[in-house]
Amino acid sequence: MKQVMLERYGTPWEVASCADIPDIGDPGPDEVVFDVLAFPINPADMGFCRGTYRLKPPLPATPGAECVGRVVSAGAGVKHVKPGDLVINLQRENWTQRRKVKGDDAIPLPPGIDLRQAAMVRINPPTAQLMLSDFVDLKGGEWVIQNVANSAVGRLLIVLAHQRGLRTVNVVRRPELADELKALGADLVLVDGDDLAARVARETGNAPIRLGVEAIGGAATGRLVDCLATDGTLVHYGSMGGEDPKVGRTNFIYRGVRLTGFMLGRFLARRSAEQIRALYADLGGQVMAGRLFAPVDTVYPIEKIKDALAHADKGGRNGKILVSPNGAL
Repeated sequence: MKQVMLERYGTPWEVASCADIPDIGDPGPDEVVFDVLAFPINPADMGFCRGTYRLKPPLPATPGAECVGRVVSAGAGVKHVKPGDLVINLQRENWTQRRKVKGDDAIPLPPGIDLRQAAMVRINPPTAQLMLSDFVDLKGGEWVIQNVANSAVGRLLIVLAHQRGLRTVNVVRRPELADELKALGADLVLVDGDDLAARVARETGNAPIRLGVEAIGGAATGRLVDCLATDGTLVHYGSMGGEDPKVGRTNFIYRGVRLTGFMLGRFLARRSAEQIRALYADLGGQVMAGRLFAPVDTVYPIEKIKDALAHADKGGRNGKILVSPNGAL
């Protein structure tokens, strides 16, 4: 079988290769074996290849934070999935043709779900969902503010917030994104800048904003904090700018703003296996209904992993780069 391997860390398309490895064999009593049908290339995967991600295992190593697969066989102790079921995997190392995992790490998805969309269910949809639900008890009509609003998480957050009757302020770098985001349900789309807080206050009628989410870091974090109400919460879930958050201390001392962080694994770990399955069943159902959607640019075979990684690093794409290890797409 084929699997993507890193022999060293560096430029992703230079250090990753498609290798032939022995088959993984049959599952144990509490294990599941599935064929990997598709996986996306995420920014975290690119960082993993470069050696800049928070996880840096000994080499050789296999990347891959998410995938969708079809169950080939399941151990006698596994009752929630069976051969033929579509699953996502809560563990990593998914850039391969076949995986063997503990049963609880194989999460079923609805039959008939679009495989391209299913490949992207594992990380971004629950990230958007849990950031809306796990920090502030928001009521219908309240505002949420976010930057990187045109990202995959940002777009999903717009849709999920709209479903809950929440209104969104969406901060972007390019004004031409406004119509596209408003079509998803965005209430306000504003271009980032030093006077952001004043414009947000004016456009929302000075509404108190109790929750913000941001993924840039540096001064951009501080600009979003300045938009929040007293005792508001800002959730930091990424540092696309490569800098730690920079926030004026008066926001903490005099206004009681809370700056906290989100990592999906930590928040899933607080839930039981049944709760995790219920979360993904809901999200999978929304994908099936067409309410949650992420665009896909190009699908590559696993043998073309170098080309896929180089493409994923380019700007101007029209969506995610996917890889189909077994020719399912």
